[in-house]
Amino acid sequence: MTFIWKLVRPLHRFTVLGVVVALVFGLSALVSMRLGHSFRTEASSGTAATGTGVDGVSGRNIAGLQKHLREQPRDATSWAALGLAYVEQARVTADPAYYPKAAAVLDRSLQVQPKDNEAALTGQGALAAARHDFTRALSLADQALKVNSYSMGAQAVRVDALVELGRYDEADRAVRHADATKPGIPIFTRYAYVMELRGHPDQAERVLREAADSANAPADVAYIHTQLGELAWNHGDLKAAGSEYAIALRADPNSLAALDGRARVKDAQGDLASALQDRKALVARAPLPAYVVSLGELYDAQRMPDQARAQYAVAGSWAKLAQANGVATDLEGSLIASDHGDHKAALTAARAEWNRRHSVHVADALAWALHVNGQDREALGYARQASRTGYRNALFFYHRGIIEKALHLPEAKNDLKAALDLNPHFSDLHAPLARKALKELKALKELEKQGRA
Repeated sequence: MTFIWKLVRPLHRFTVLGVVVALVFGLSALVSMRLGHSFRTEASSGTAATGTGVDGVSGRNIAGLQKHLREQPRDATSWAALGLAYVEQARVTADPAYYPKAAAVLDRSLQVQPKDNEAALTGQGALAAARHDFTRALSLADQALKVNSYSMGAQAVRVDALVELGRYDEADRAVRHADATKPGIPIFTRYAYVMELRGHPDQAERVLREAADSANAPADVAYIHTQLGELAWNHGDLKAAGSEYAIALRADPNSLAALDGRARVKDAQGDLASALQDRKALVARAPLPAYVVSLGELYDAQRMPDQARAQYAVAGSWAKLAQANGVATDLEGSLIASDHGDHKAALTAARAEWNRRHSVHVADALAWALHVNGQDREALGYARQASRTGYRNALFFYHRGIIEKALHLPEAKNDLKAALDLNPHFSDLHAPLARKALKELKALKELEKQGRA
């Protein structure tokens, strides 16, 4: 019996009775972070899919592989390692220009070794996932697992692809199989996320604490404590979140996710100067749309509209660069355009993404895009689909509450209140609007009472 099953069995009696736990991760940036961690973990344990010990986080590793391949151009495993290193470098630098480089060297690996090349297939799967082509990522992961059923990297790609495609029953079976065949920190953190998505944050924390006890490498420590910080943040516990992000940053000062978390906590605590400093540093290192837009919204909250508009423009420029390098950006683009751009374009992008995959995050984005285009009746159906896994997400509650308010539904008050009760600081942009909407509903109720008197 594996570690995780021992841990969760007493917590999930309903699972034993046959209720399937759904598996949903966050937006695609989280997929990239999880995959990067999976490959680094395998490398540090000596069981890397690449077989080379590549951690992918510095140009030194890439330079060393390039030098080696100039001397040994028939080394298929090292070509695959270089491809994975490029994918990881794209993640940590937010530079999608590394993706075509990754594709070229992974193809080279398969040219050198066309058969039984699990490392190259895993690398191609990771690249497809990074480019948000999750159908292809799943196919490649399955091919890699036929060669090596114990590949942690391939299993990570497979689980995340299934999640992002919205195939949650299959994802649940995949993560259980991964735990049975190749348990490790990447699998433990996936299990923890499943628990959170089912509405069991205390159980998710228990798994992560157990995983933290087994973590030694700084990257592992930072990764797990960042996840613990996210758990605390998602449920409005600023003190715990700040503490976890601090532990993560002490272990790995270069952790982008932990720095992002610290910025959110500082902002929520009213330390706007420190939050702004962290946000600027984060964008300077990795101008990913989520980080850039967060900086823009912080500027907006401080009534600095010109600086905010400049950040939203940067996000648009990054999206164009990403598209030019083979990345599908419809989900992120829709969310940004719904709040800060062209509403029609937001709806077009959200519908395009929904045609590719039916995850809860895409359902939420489509609901919001429909709302900002005045199509609230259709939006409500997608907003309800976004809650189907049991995940308690403040932004999801807010979106649904605003849609219900537009339709004059009584549930609006409960959902808006749920968003603020869960995390009163969930968004610089939307949390104040949620409070305003609740006040409007309260005032309307008072007027109705007076009218009946």
